[in-house]
Amino acid sequence: MSICGLDFGTSNSTVGVALHGQPTMVPLEKNLITGKMECTLPSAIFFDFETDEVHFGRDGINRYAKGEFGRLMRSMKNVLGTSLMDETTQVKFNKLSFAELISFFVSSLRQRAVDFTEQNLESVVMGRPVRFNDDDDALDQQAQNRLEEIAKLSGFKQVSFQYEPIAAAYDYEQQVKGEEVALIIDMGGGTSDFTIIRLGNPQKSDRSSD
Repeated sequence: MSICGLDFGTSNSTVGVALHGQPTMVPLEKNLITGKMECTLPSAIFFDFETDEVHFGRDGINRYAKGEFGRLMRSMKNVLGTSLMDETTQVKFNKLSFAELISFFVSSLRQRAVDFTEQNLESVVMGRPVRFNDDDDALDQQAQNRLEEIAKLSGFKQVSFQYEPIAAAYDYEQQVKGEEVALIIDMGGGTSDFTIIRLGNPQKSDRSSD
């Protein structure tokens, strides 16, 4: 099935796929220090003004740290849920919307997953915080709508969402023997969610109405 799970994070991002029937994290970038592949990609974009190339993750951060001429952008997820999504920012001679900037990064995540799985990934389940905006329901919904638009702009045809602490709870529930109450803590770079949830044996429960 050409589907993946994607967590676009404030600090780091990850992609998970089902490979040979097993959940597998996609190796996204080579660590230049250790030489090993990492399953996290720092949510960063570096626009090289000399070559007009775009670099992502550790590669982009390292180029910026070495003093290469360009612009580094990080923590782009923080813009979701704010009125800044309707604004543009200057990148060399161009004015780009924040939706375009985020789509560059999400497109890179998708392409790395496509290269790894050798599948045309058309469907994605995206993680989202419980609230993008605590004070404004309209901006909170708008943030999810924008993220869906960005995912489709990046090449996905079908987009669905899962609350990040619920996703963590589903994973933990696989080892639960009986009913219990759990505290799920999602410590993020931009938001942190604390969720109390009642769990049970997923094999014996009808979860369709949860």
